[in-house]
Amino acid sequence: MNVLEKIIADKLKEVEQRKSEVPESALRQMKYFGRSTLSLRGALQRKKGGSVIAEFKRRSPSVQDIHIHADVLSVCAGYVRSGAVALSVLTDKKYFGGSLDDLQQVRDLVEVPLLRKDFIIDHYQLVEAKAYGADVVLLIAASLTPQQVKQLTTHAHEFGMEVLLEVHSAEEWEENAASGADVVGVNNRNLHTMEVNVGTSLEMAKIFPAGTVRISESGIRNVDTAMQLVRAGYSGFLIGEYFMAQNNPGRAACDFINSLEKISHAVED
Repeated sequence: MNVLEKIIADKLKEVEQRKSEVPESALRQMKYFGRSTLSLRGALQRKKGGSVIAEFKRRSPSVQDIHIHADVLSVCAGYVRSGAVALSVLTDKKYFGGSLDDLQQVRDLVEVPLLRKDFIIDHYQLVEAKAYGADVVLLIAASLTPQQVKQLTTHAHEFGMEVLLEVHSAEEWEENAASGADVVGVNNRNLHTMEVNVGTSLEMAKIFPAGTVRISESGIRNVDTAMQLVRAGYSGFLIGEYFMAQNNPGRAACDFINSLEKISHAVED
């Protein structure tokens, strides 16, 4: 059993436990369930030259503890001040040290698109995401069948949320191209081996049809790499580990985004 298979097996048990503790009807009564959502797709399209989705995560299976005692509010406030167009919050506890409470606290604080980053495998988790303030949910093609991706995308849209579809290969994209996902994320991390290769995004750049809003995820640690991805057609980048490994993640995001904008403006001039 590889890492992804183990995570999904644990997630199936976790979701069943949560269903028994908090019924869907209770989630639908929470304060954010009825709110109008913000568009990640729109935010990515509005900003030229590459946008940053800044991620909050305390740990991960690949590197274990990253910034285990980080405060979600101070980090995310710093991300917003830095100019991040959206935020991603890990809500998986066992493998990433996150929680739905983290998501709700950030929702209380900011008015930018907010992604619930988790291993979504069940309709119930979409209700949770909406109830705790998410605008977008992540669907990982490697952990779902194409039919599941399409069904969960449809249900997310019914709640007014967008879908970030994560793919790792041309085959995964081809199988799910008709799912209706709003944004495609190419993950440079192989979820079976945990190895990272930014070349994955560069190789896949040519397969997407015109109008596909896409971002690159994992392994983006410098502005030169980011600009290379912009030139290949990517609208933005999801960056978490690089920022979170710094003493001040918000400052790291600010420096990265400022440098990216300077290079982008120089290229335009």
